[in-house]
Amino acid sequence: MRHSEQSGIKEEIMDTIQQELLSQVAGLHEVPEGAYNIRANGELAGRNTTANIDIITKEDRSGIDIRIRPGTKSESVHIPVVLSKSGLKESVYNDFFVGEDSDVTIVAGCGIHNSGSAASAHSGIHRFFVEKNAKVRYVEKHYGSGDGSGERIMNPTTEIHLAEGAVLEMETVQIKGIDSTVRTTSAEVAQGASLVIREKIMTHGKQRAETDFKVDMAGADSSVNLISRSVAKEHSTQIFRSRIVGNASCHGHSECDAIIMDEASVSAIPELTANDIDANLIHEAAIGKIAGEQLIKLMTLGLTEKEAEEQIVNGFLK
Repeated sequence: MRHSEQSGIKEEIMDTIQQELLSQVAGLHEVPEGAYNIRANGELAGRNTTANIDIITKEDRSGIDIRIRPGTKSESVHIPVVLSKSGLKESVYNDFFVGEDSDVTIVAGCGIHNSGSAASAHSGIHRFFVEKNAKVRYVEKHYGSGDGSGERIMNPTTEIHLAEGAVLEMETVQIKGIDSTVRTTSAEVAQGASLVIREKIMTHGKQRAETDFKVDMAGADSSVNLISRSVAKEHSTQIFRSRIVGNASCHGHSECDAIIMDEASVSAIPELTANDIDANLIHEAAIGKIAGEQLIKLMTLGLTEKEAEEQIVNGFLK
């Protein structure tokens, strides 16, 4: 395993726009501590490995393998992607191998700045292999900017394999600038393992966002909690699908809460399948407009109606 292999961030690749995208999707204002792999306009812009976290470029396709040594504690790896070239379309395959008894944080995310007329698109295909009793916190943010007419498209695909006693907590956020997205997540959860996914989405204009979860609960005492909060404005469209299959004694819960505004459209489509008498599966969904009394209360404090709406939406997605 390589130790502290560092190429640094290549300043000739990273421009001001890309630095702003990095700030938005990964909270990076400078070179991060620990392991990282930064991709800009389809090129490697910086990489660092550590004694416990190795990052290896794939030989057969675009992407990387992230290998985390068993027992690794309190370390992080950043793998953001930024695109600022109009018309650039790419698919990137990243595999995460998380060793037993480790406890790590992974920060991903993609930012697209499009000032041209051609569509820019990024498809990130991530596979997680989380070994026995390992714990992972995974944060992924999507962000779009630029005043061009070309679409900003992101289609993330996530495949999760949790071994016995493993824990994966995912936080995914998309609240600005993405014209089209199809977010597909599938998972297999073994005995005593736990999966928690918290999703936040906001769409406006004619944007479209689709979420598709499918979780197979294969082991006794496994659990899953899928939580989606979204706001749809203007003429945008959102579709939320969740499928939970209980094949053993397990606890499965999915929840979709959405605020609908203007002429937007939101659909919540749950599916629960119990193949074991002790499978405990629950789905909750609520779609509605902002309550009038909430607006009135804030407006009596001196806010305009628009300011009151913004404060309610921000609080809902917080």
